Amino acid sequence: MNNVKLNQLRYFEAVAQQGHFGRAADICSISQPALSMQIKELETTLGIALFERGTRTVRLTQAGEDLLPRVRDILQSVDELTDVARAAQKTLTGRLRLGVIPTIAPYLLPRIIGDLSRMAPDLDIHVRETMTQRLLQELSAGRIDAAIVALPVSEPTLVEVPLFSEDFVLVRPLQDSATAVPSRENLREMRLLLLEEGHCFRDQALAFCDIGTTRTRELLDGSSLSTLVQMVGAGIGLTLIPEMAVDVETRSAEVAIARFPDPQPSRQIGMIWRKTTPLDKQLRQIADLVRNVGMSRQA
Repeated sequence: MNNVKLNQLRYFEAVAQQGHFGRAADICSISQPALSMQIKELETTLGIALFERGTRTVRLTQAGEDLLPRVRDILQSVDELTDVARAAQKTLTGRLRLGVIPTIAPYLLPRIIGDLSRMAPDLDIHVRETMTQRLLQELSAGRIDAAIVALPVSEPTLVEVPLFSEDFVLVRPLQDSATAVPSRENLREMRLLLLEEGHCFRDQALAFCDIGTTRTRELLDGSSLSTLVQMVGAGIGLTLIPEMAVDVETRSAEVAIARFPDPQPSRQIGMIWRKTTPLDKQLRQIADLVRNVGMSRQA
């Protein structure tokens, strides 16, 4: 049992999370054969099989299921030891695992990463882009340090720091640019394109239009804001997008942008992290930087 290595536990957790050796190897920056060998060595050391290996799927055995929460506790404790050491330093150093939701990542990340690199050149930034619910799970499990999301998330174990707010704009076919902006009541009767379920931006758009869940099956879903805008350009319908996405998503589409009358639909962007993290001071510095980037885009 003394031969269990920390990196083997990280590989085990990654495979358990991904359900796939190849994806886990990519996340861990190791070749798949090397990762598989390390997992096999871990199983030999422990004397148990941790995974059921099928032709297309990988599943935890019951022993693996029992071991997983203990491994995650160990990895989180090790990470917190590292965080304590980093918190004692005056400058930001080491690895920063930052989660970002898809309706923010492509539009803010280039500026954020550039500014962070200049502010803290010794910071090793790892970005995780996925939907809010997954980020909350990974944050609670200690797999990321902080996340940039739409607030509120209302998790009592997390710190929520508001950064800036942004409006939603209407995207419609270019030939409709001279017509009046539809009211939210009229939007309910139009062909509205929305992000697929799981995206918080979908829920915010539905709330603005006051569309109940019984009608969501009638709407058209897309996997990304880019897809929605291109569908509008093809004359399929109309959609709402956050203001920060306008420049990127509309430059290659035949669409028109319009603002709603006050009160305009909007969202609050914020940064969240665990209340127990020793990096609270450093994360607040990063939050200030993200706030400045967001505010400068609106200037």
